[in-house]
Amino acid sequence: MNASQKILFQVEGNIGRITLNRPEKLNALDLEMLRQLEAAVDTLEASSKVRVVILDSAGDRAFCVGADIQAWTALSPLEMWSVWIRRGHQLFDRIVQLRQPVIALLRGFAFGGGLELALTADIRIASEQATFAMPEVKLATIPGWAGTSRLPQIVGRARAKQLIFSGTPIDAHRAERWGLVNEVVPTTDLNTKAAELTEMICRNAPISVQIAKQLLNAETSNALALESLASAVSAATADAAEGLKSFQEKRTPDFKGN
Repeated sequence: MNASQKILFQVEGNIGRITLNRPEKLNALDLEMLRQLEAAVDTLEASSKVRVVILDSAGDRAFCVGADIQAWTALSPLEMWSVWIRRGHQLFDRIVQLRQPVIALLRGFAFGGGLELALTADIRIASEQATFAMPEVKLATIPGWAGTSRLPQIVGRARAKQLIFSGTPIDAHRAERWGLVNEVVPTTDLNTKAAELTEMICRNAPISVQIAKQLLNAETSNALALESLASAVSAATADAAEGLKSFQEKRTPDFKGN
């Protein structure tokens, strides 16, 4: 890793870790960060080794406070659409569509585009000090990176409207009650909780986990058809044979990802 980079990316064993590395700016996103995020996603999409992705941040003050205001206010309306909004949409969609489960570790502020980035994760673990907001209306704008679609899918339409219309933050415990985050832990336990969860996921058959993610992300109308096809595909893998054999032999399975 290069500490001068705004996005740090490393693979350790079966874990890929993306770290927003601009703590002096509360990890606010600019175009260079989007470019470096894209490079990390390129690697993850091509990887057969990585089974879980951790989305983390440097510093405890903020996961990400959203788009760097100086970065996007300098753009023309056309550039705002073509370079900033469109590129962010495409990148966030790619994170959602990664085969591997993505776990976001949320420390401090997760505001605006930072919360929208957190919404791309499959599982969100928050520190007790974390706060969440969609404050765009306070700047006479609106969420620009799918916040108006992903947020209501997760917390429900009424609560999404409350967050977006008011722009007012909520604390970590309310976020947990609303289903915005899966669990709240002390800041000092965040990495431990992530390690426990990634270990549990990595013990399972990776192809089955990845197919299950695609099914869970699929539209309801397509889910049954996809499920029947996916069951047939997963049953034909070497890992499926190993799972059955290890059960019969009463031992821990040795999944290879094929």
